Amino acid sequence: MGLVYALAAYLSWGLVVPLHFRLLGAYSPNHILAERIVWSSLFAGTLALILAVRHRLNLPLPLRRRHALLLLSAAMIGVNWLLYLYAISSGHLLDASLGYYINPLVSVALGRVVLGERLRPLQAAAVGIATAGVAVAVVWAGELPLMSLSLAVSFALYGLARKIVGVDALVGFLAETLLLLPAAIAWLVLTPEPFLPAESASLALLMLTGLTTALPLIWFAAAAVRLRLTTLGLLQYVAPTCLLGLSVLAFGERVEPPRAAMLALIWAALALYTLDAVRGRRTPAPVPARSDPDPMRV
Repeated sequence: MGLVYALAAYLSWGLVVPLHFRLLGAYSPNHILAERIVWSSLFAGTLALILAVRHRLNLPLPLRRRHALLLLSAAMIGVNWLLYLYAISSGHLLDASLGYYINPLVSVALGRVVLGERLRPLQAAAVGIATAGVAVAVVWAGELPLMSLSLAVSFALYGLARKIVGVDALVGFLAETLLLLPAAIAWLVLTPEPFLPAESASLALLMLTGLTTALPLIWFAAAAVRLRLTTLGLLQYVAPTCLLGLSVLAFGERVEPPRAAMLALIWAALALYTLDAVRGRRTPAPVPARSDPDPMRV
């Protein structure tokens, strides 16, 4: 199920979300961010209440030691949302795509350094090739892509925090949106853009930001606790590839030679990583020694 959740989240981020927010071009990124926080809180709160009433979800308050991690995840996803909205509104989907191509490398590094996840030889080779691809694009372009790097680091830190915090996906998302809610309400009160526009189409699109925001993040959080951070990070190449396709085919952006070289190296890395995953599944698990008191230990 972890793989299904991850693919659902990444396909949503790569296709559904950018098309949705492109339709909201009449509003500023800050206003869209505030609206999506409000509607996401309402959606997540309603869903959590329904599940709790049906006894399918426990809603315990997080332990004190988890507060800091939830605060970190809320801050990182807020920053990531805002940067992403600016990229869409300014016609820089390629910068967003590059950021999400770099993000898995940051996730892999965090998994190795913070969580002690080890890489098998083919996995290490895949990460090295992908890193080389990003380095080629950056050196060839001749400048440091600050927006891309900020998107990459903020989402990698979000994924790490959600993996460590260990709360239910829906509960964690609800906590994050509630932490961001005061700032969102303050923005909506202090700015002239209407919270509830008169046009029914615009109102419907703004309300739907709660759905298109909440579901992919809940799916991502569910995948984060089921998959290794390394696997989760490398699967994320699905989203920027979809963004790349949209930017070129739908919005007329051009793929320069540096990014073409980067894409070739990244897809070679994905092929290696997939080969390693298939080989790992075919390899039988070692048989436990008879002296081992725990028959489930491998």
